[in-house]
Amino acid sequence: MFDQRERRELEKRVKEQNRLPPGQSATIKFPVLHYGPVPKVNLDRWDFRVLGLVVAERRWTWAEFNQLPRTKVTLDIHCVTRWSKFDTVWEGVAVSTLVREGFIRPRPEAKYVIQHCEYGYTTNTPIAFVMQEGFILATHFDGQPLTPDHGYPLRGVAGVIAGQRADDKYFWKGGKWLRALEFRADDQPGFWERNGYHNQADVWREQRHGWPGF
Repeated sequence: MFDQRERRELEKRVKEQNRLPPGQSATIKFPVLHYGPVPKVNLDRWDFRVLGLVVAERRWTWAEFNQLPRTKVTLDIHCVTRWSKFDTVWEGVAVSTLVREGFIRPRPEAKYVIQHCEYGYTTNTPIAFVMQEGFILATHFDGQPLTPDHGYPLRGVAGVIAGQRADDKYFWKGGKWLRALEFRADDQPGFWERNGYHNQADVWREQRHGWPGF
């Protein structure tokens, strides 16, 4: 009963702050949703790659990845299944930082980024989206390493900066168990996009399912 009262109070507050997108409900819990099994990870063999339309492709081991410049960001996250979790704290690596500091050098013709994850899962976004403050390659949530269910050791996180409006997308546009970023000139729909989810996934326009194109 206490949890429900707390949840209702939270939902009332974020509605007043214009932080709750249409069709969403606030949650205090962190639901686990994904397609397929949770992978078993051997960090001694794990690597992360940047490929495609970049000046030089890159590969980092887990130890090397953790030496990259790190950042922390507080995000509201909105799942297409209609729950929203507020003021979540993520730590990891910002794509914008890697580009600014020359670790990644996209070619001018690169317009899209495909996130490649374990088991061949992918999701797609414009390059401008992954360069936003509301997108992070996360290793930690709420001060702790990611759990396996939530994407350990690395996941993309698509979130919303409270009080800001940008290209704000549903949470599935950040891939769990992330292994590579591919820069492309053309868009390439990912797993859920090929299965009827909206390609743009704008949380404020409720772009959940049924999209034209492709």
